[in-house]
Amino acid sequence: MPLVTISMRCGKSEDYRSAIMDGVHAALHETFSMPNDNGFMVINEIEASNFRYSPGYMGVSRSDDLVIVHISAIRSRTAEQKKALYRRMVEHLTRAPGLRAEDLFVNITEGEKENWSLGRGLAQYA
Repeated sequence: MPLVTISMRCGKSEDYRSAIMDGVHAALHETFSMPNDNGFMVINEIEASNFRYSPGYMGVSRSDDLVIVHISAIRSRTAEQKKALYRRMVEHLTRAPGLRAEDLFVNITEGEKENWSLGRGLAQYA
């Protein structure tokens, strides 16, 4: 049950933002065994003056179209699943909305099952 927060600079169209969410969701479904009806995502659009990044860090040439995807998930995926997720996200997002592979930054934060409440004040996974 990943929770996804996507951050990008302001100014992209609704179709562009929707394609980002659709591509991230599809990649999670394909690689993390996430149910198709599990779609908890938030997009934060950030003014240019509040969006800072290193354009060449680790030899990756980033542009102002950088999209940062932060995934919070239960600790249960292998390194291979995570690498597959990164590849599938690039495949989906380069196709639609046309994001450059260099402009996708992904971070996964994992925690224990009891850290999640999906409503009603319950820890459904614990």
